[in-house]
Amino acid sequence: MFPKVIKIILAALTLSYGVYQIVDDYIGNGILLILLAGMFILLYFKNELIFLSFLRLRKQDFDGTEKWLLRIPNVKRNLVQKQQGYYNYLMGIIQSQKNLTQAEKYFKAALKLGLSMNHDLAMAKMSLAGIYLQKRRKREAQQLLSEAKKLDKHGMLTGQMKMMQQQMKKI
Repeated sequence: MFPKVIKIILAALTLSYGVYQIVDDYIGNGILLILLAGMFILLYFKNELIFLSFLRLRKQDFDGTEKWLLRIPNVKRNLVQKQQGYYNYLMGIIQSQKNLTQAEKYFKAALKLGLSMNHDLAMAKMSLAGIYLQKRRKREAQQLLSEAKKLDKHGMLTGQMKMMQQQMKKI
């Protein structure tokens, strides 16, 4: 895991050397170096450790997900804003299994920093609504659940939302 500044420096150096190789009639080497520079630029925007954490989360391995996330040193310095949002989103999912107060803090931070995809935003808002529902804060939960419903355009979370609305009626 390289800090984001080093990734940009490596991308610039590799790109410039790749262009030099093409100008110097080593076209194959130049193309390969330009592709390598593209990989550094991709890793600037898509952090490899967050990607590996998502793979662990797909297998429902919360401990493995947390181990990958804890390998990221100094989150504010090494991740761009959207990556920080996803870091907090993943930590919120993990902490929702253990500590609701911590999970609430992480989900709020994820929503504040922003998430790229609407279904991730909907999931974060729905999870935060569930936490509010367990803490008997019905009005805030209802507001977040309606916002999540607007964001869930493909209907992937409708079952969970209906279940949460039924629980709200009981309170």
